[in-house]
Amino acid sequence: MTIAYESSHKGEVMNIQVLRRGSGDAAVCANPAESFTLPARFYTDPAIYEAEKTAIFFKSWWCAGHKSQLPRPGCYLTAEIYEQGVVVTRDHSGGLRAFYNVCQHRGHELVKGCGEAKILTCPYHAWTYNLDGSLRTARLTKAMPDFKTCDFALKPVRVEEFCGFIFVNLDPGAASLKEQTGALEDEIRKYVPRIDEMVYVHRHNYDVKANWKVVVDNFLECYHCHPAHRDFVDLVDMDSYRNIINGSYVSQISDAPKTTSARAYKFEKGDVDFGYAGWYLWPNLTIWAYPGEPNISALMMIPAGPDRTIEHLDWFLPTTEISQQIKDAMTYMDETLHPEDISLCESVQKGLKSNGYNQGRFVIDPAHPELSEHGVHHFQKLVAEALKAELA
Repeated sequence: MTIAYESSHKGEVMNIQVLRRGSGDAAVCANPAESFTLPARFYTDPAIYEAEKTAIFFKSWWCAGHKSQLPRPGCYLTAEIYEQGVVVTRDHSGGLRAFYNVCQHRGHELVKGCGEAKILTCPYHAWTYNLDGSLRTARLTKAMPDFKTCDFALKPVRVEEFCGFIFVNLDPGAASLKEQTGALEDEIRKYVPRIDEMVYVHRHNYDVKANWKVVVDNFLECYHCHPAHRDFVDLVDMDSYRNIINGSYVSQISDAPKTTSARAYKFEKGDVDFGYAGWYLWPNLTIWAYPGEPNISALMMIPAGPDRTIEHLDWFLPTTEISQQIKDAMTYMDETLHPEDISLCESVQKGLKSNGYNQGRFVIDPAHPELSEHGVHHFQKLVAEALKAELA
């Protein structure tokens, strides 16, 4: 049987044989204790990578930046969701606007990067747009019959702010981010009560030779933490660590730090005394808060091919001045914890191409929630459901 996958983008229809259940596949089912993992081809096949573009990323909320990057009317930033460029502006009334980043004349990219401008001007033929997306001027068109500027406004994209982060969604019919995230905002504010003061301070960039789902799988379990992250388990009280599924997001919380003098970095008690708080938000964002001085970080995992992921790790603090404690935390993340995870993910990606592997089992143990892989199972089920894959 061939499964017809109908895209929401420009009515594309693709026939994808690889989404059907293969003769050698075991069931990926609702009960994580009985389920097998996704077949290896879901992490290696270019056809599935292409299917994910429209089935997942063109229908989901994508983190484009942070409100501190748009502090005044006229500020703008850009984001790329695969080949779909988006520009987000702070309009003259202070509201957020988002549009496809393409001039309505001949399709040139309108702006690049981030900046500040009273109007948006295409560098190709100098058509200009107001910050609300309306066409302001188009050279030599006044004498043209039936040319109406209202016909050439920028195409809007949905935009929402969440805990200071700016999200966009290419699907005009998608549920709002607030509706999808439920109690997540309250949960983040519990551990980061100064979230509204946070400003962008630093970015680390990584190029990972692994499928984006391998990277998410790795984040969603700490079964690997004891053998692979010795400094992390020295920092975090793993006995209180729990992995909680909440629909479109998964919480990873440790109630108290094991020590303030961990090998990872040393810290003083902060506004809230906790060991670690992390959240995964479907499909490709993780948000973290480390113990000590108030901080929050966000990791975007951007698909760049069937076996490549670009990661942006952004740090946010209540001030642009970075203390020694935060510098130490950043150094630990950048030079120890994240390289450990990248090495694991890249090795998994190699193994997924082996003729000696197709599927594994989830290790599910309610008695040890800090080690159980139920979060990974939840994510893989979301992927299969989004792709309408025939796996059960």
